[in-house]
Amino acid sequence: MPEQEAGQVQVQTSGVILEGNLLMPDDAQGVILFAHGSGSSRHSSRNQYVAKMLRSARLGTLLIDLLTSEEERVDQQTRQLRFDIEMLATRLVGATDWLAQQPQTQGLSVGLFGASTGGGAALIAATKRQDRIGAVVSRGGRPDLAKEYLPLVQCPTLLIVGANDAPVIVMNREAFDRLTVTKELTLVAGATHLFEEPGALEEVARLATDWFVRVLSPGSELM
Repeated sequence: MPEQEAGQVQVQTSGVILEGNLLMPDDAQGVILFAHGSGSSRHSSRNQYVAKMLRSARLGTLLIDLLTSEEERVDQQTRQLRFDIEMLATRLVGATDWLAQQPQTQGLSVGLFGASTGGGAALIAATKRQDRIGAVVSRGGRPDLAKEYLPLVQCPTLLIVGANDAPVIVMNREAFDRLTVTKELTLVAGATHLFEEPGALEEVARLATDWFVRVLSPGSELM
């Protein structure tokens, strides 16, 4: 079965039903909820690659579409919903609550992996469920969209940016200064915004996996 068809679930939250894929390795040590970027979906090849690497490290993954099919059609024309960060964050909170109710994932620490605008939504969501969300990783993210929430984030946060993605580097450095938690800002050498260069996405997956394993492991000193 193709990965994008495996583990299909429906997450009901905020009056809508979101389509997702939940895949859990045996003896999972946590579960990572993905917040894709503007114009993307749970079928993003980049996010699916990172998710596969996370599962190899005994971390479950939930990739969901943060917009419904109808909303996606509207957004393709208006490009407005993808920047409704508050709405996207609310849906991530709903998905976090959904994970807490599922037999496979209840009791597991949740990490958020956000890309592009999803990075901003993930940081906002982390402030709303501080008891459940134990870590955030942002890939080429827009933490500037969560500016007023950054001092409220309480979980360890890793910001990953391409070293050749100059505008986003500035946004992330400013956000990094506003974060008051355990934090790291890592630039991936030679990479641009989509990390399409040889070896760039592999480095993102390695960095994210190492961060989540360190932070979400029982008894982690970073918590």
